[in-house]
Amino acid sequence: MVTIKEASEKTGISYNRLRCLCLEKKIVYITAGCRYLINFEKLVEYLNNGDPRQ
Repeated sequence: MVTIKEASEKTGISYNRLRCLCLEKKIVYITAGCRYLINFEKLVEYLNNGDPRQ
């Protein structure tokens, strides 16, 4: 689990875009207080395979 900021630094995707993906429930995340923690392995899978719901 990584923060949005860490995921942004690792992938090169903007902080705002990752936050939007969380709010749209397209990537796996949990909230800890007011922080979003992204499952990095699932994020990489999403980036490689795209959205399976489409």
